[in-house]
Amino acid sequence: MTSPLVRRAHHATNSLHSLIYFAPEAEEHFTAAGLKPGRMCYFAGRSAPMGAVGPGVVTATFFNFSPALVAQSIPAAWDLARPAAIIDVRFAAADVILRRLLGPAAASPELRTMASLVREAASACTPEGRPLYAGHADLDWPDGPPQVQLWHGLTLVREYRGDGHIAALVAAGLSGLEALVSHTATGKGFIPEFARSSRGWSEAEWAAACDRLAVRGLLDRDGALTPAGHEVRAQVERDTDRMAAAPWLHLGDERTEEVVRIGRELTRVVATAGAFPSSGVFSPAPSPPA
Repeated sequence: MTSPLVRRAHHATNSLHSLIYFAPEAEEHFTAAGLKPGRMCYFAGRSAPMGAVGPGVVTATFFNFSPALVAQSIPAAWDLARPAAIIDVRFAAADVILRRLLGPAAASPELRTMASLVREAASACTPEGRPLYAGHADLDWPDGPPQVQLWHGLTLVREYRGDGHIAALVAAGLSGLEALVSHTATGKGFIPEFARSSRGWSEAEWAAACDRLAVRGLLDRDGALTPAGHEVRAQVERDTDRMAAAPWLHLGDERTEEVVRIGRELTRVVATAGAFPSSGVFSPAPSPPA
């Protein structure tokens, strides 16, 4: 299987997981369970499968967030709601969100087919060196409607890829902030100001990271990637694809292409339904975060 197909599978499925981070119903569910509104809902919701971990574990596994921002929510969240309760609430929120955004497509045979394929793909993932994936993989498979089962399967392959992506970034000698800065310089994903503020970094910290990357020859004086910077980012993506290939190798090319086809169709449905912000978040060619 080629690296481009692994990447296409990621791009065709990632938005169907990450939409929960932009939907108002998620915060409504988490705050009803006792969490404070804002970033606490995100940090606690995503890390709860690892248990009542401390801020260092969340900073390590989420990677590009300011430790100071994480510490505002973790471990305080665990005094407000137990991880097990947060996990249940997160699945309930995913169900409500996907029902709204998918509409009639939530009951389609194709969604059921994709849920089955993604579950089989996820069965090929293993926990070694994948802490955030491992926490989610230890959960019982949800006994719920097809869209919830699909969402859990997508969570597993997404976090599996994400853990490998962090390994690739570390191997490239990039800190969490430097990874964020260099990624925004590719013109993909978040615009720089949203990336900086949403991840809790100050303007001074961002500027210092730009300076460090410039000293390494990865950014030019205008903050654009140099040829060396482009190559570092390209190598990170190649390494990430290689480390994320297991689930799609298990399915094989033909069935992975089926996941890509259905995933793209469902992504168009949720995007048309307003799953993602139209401005102020993504670069001109929007790509929900990996």
